Amino acid sequence: MREIRAARGGVLRCKGWRQEGLLRMLENVLENGENPEQLVVYAALGKAARNWESYHAIVDCLKKLEENETLVVQSGKPIGILQTHASAPLVIMANCNLVGKWATSENFYALQEKGLIMWGGLTAGAWQYIGSQGVIQGTYEIFSAIARKHFHGDLSGRFILTAGLGGMGGAQPLAGVMANAAILCVEVDESRIDKRIQVGYLQKKTSSLDEALAWIEEAKAKKQSVSVGLVGNAATIYPKILQRGIIPDIVTDQTSAHDLLYGYIPEGYSMKDVGEARVQCPEKLIADARASIAKEVQAMLAFKRRGAVVFDNGNNIRTQAYQHGVSDAFEIDIFTEAFLRPLFCRAIGPFRWVALSGNPEDIHKIDQFILREFADNEIATNWIRLANQYIPFEGLPARIGWFGHGDRTRLALAVNRMVRDGTLSGPIAFSRDHLDAGAMTHPNIMTERMRDGSDAIADWPLLNAMLNCSSMADLVAIHSGGGGYTGYMTSAGVTVVADGTAAADERLRLSITNDTSLGVMRYADAGYSEALDEVEKKALAYIPLKTD
Repeated sequence: MREIRAARGGVLRCKGWRQEGLLRMLENVLENGENPEQLVVYAALGKAARNWESYHAIVDCLKKLEENETLVVQSGKPIGILQTHASAPLVIMANCNLVGKWATSENFYALQEKGLIMWGGLTAGAWQYIGSQGVIQGTYEIFSAIARKHFHGDLSGRFILTAGLGGMGGAQPLAGVMANAAILCVEVDESRIDKRIQVGYLQKKTSSLDEALAWIEEAKAKKQSVSVGLVGNAATIYPKILQRGIIPDIVTDQTSAHDLLYGYIPEGYSMKDVGEARVQCPEKLIADARASIAKEVQAMLAFKRRGAVVFDNGNNIRTQAYQHGVSDAFEIDIFTEAFLRPLFCRAIGPFRWVALSGNPEDIHKIDQFILREFADNEIATNWIRLANQYIPFEGLPARIGWFGHGDRTRLALAVNRMVRDGTLSGPIAFSRDHLDAGAMTHPNIMTERMRDGSDAIADWPLLNAMLNCSSMADLVAIHSGGGGYTGYMTSAGVTVVADGTAAADERLRLSITNDTSLGVMRYADAGYSEALDEVEKKALAYIPLKTD
């Protein structure tokens, strides 16, 4: 077992903090990884590097990389180091991008078997994953938005039903408790339930549906929060709950439904069965997984018809069910359009920062700065307080906050000054989720039912990546989907290291400001009033031409 742990402290192995910071970010995603032995960070297939040879080569390249050079990475494999200039990105990468009609899961798996391609997920292959905190915060914001929209701002006494406790879904139970709900999480792999209990993200475990529902009912009656992990298959459990006439207040799913070969476990299969089927009868495994998903989604639709708030959490589960013949699968709302789009219109989204020193006090000092200087930002300050109460650091200490245009830049520049004057013990890496205002096209998640019908236009993340290169970011990535996501999405990622220098001030100011500017413009271009209002308020140089 190879154990990767991000370096801490002030000793550099590279020729500067920019390179060292990116190396520590790479190490950090594997320190937090779901299956680091296979270089998998999350979501069954989301990898940090194509193979171990590539990983070690990337590490070697970062150690010798000069300030005026750029490392080129193709699907997790280093291709070459090219001379550029001191203001150019240190790393540019493209992961899992296939041409049009060739972008199918079958082609992806074939190319993966040949060692020619790697799915980087969103933040895995771009070395930006910070552990479950990012997912917890996003899930919490969704639950909070549902509370505001449907339950007078309070989920006390409300029942959330969901499934999946892997690298992404494992955030759900803690997010549910933080939102004051009673949350039942169905998971077929008992070891994942045990892992979530071990790290404090989940409170109770059972193999009995009766016991699980009794715990939920007790919590509801007392208006107390509770999280329960139920060992079972969602395709079996959801219909059973429905048959009992129990209607949860909120229903979703965060299994790895996007991947039918390596992710979703079909009804009736053990973990051992799945491993054997991948080798012996992959076509049958895929068909059985899709059939189980269809059964689960039919139950979700029935819950919706009976009054539950039901949403797709971004794992392609509706698409899989639709392909199996569930014609009304897309009557289930996608979380972005239903709950978060007004925020994205103002480029408010999942901004992140990581203490490259490994010193938790650096994050706590930034927390206090935010609570003091951004007191009017209720979303960010509320999360900072909750995170300090509930969220343990995983790997390098990190934080996430939903900041928008202008505020992200203001925070990053302030932090860079704190590095410069010694308030912080070391540099800070700034990044964000790829699911951000101008950084993703995914017609079944981020850009579903856009006002102007531009759901599938992938120009925006490509423009975003080019703009971040032009704006002197340290790392820029373009990703497309792999596994069951193949052909469904394109996204862009960016990382900038605040090392306390004046040069970092310029990189942070240009990259972060232009990144959010494009996000606002993307939604303004689609005709959203919130984005047009943001353009006016922030005096953005958007060109408002009418579409012919």
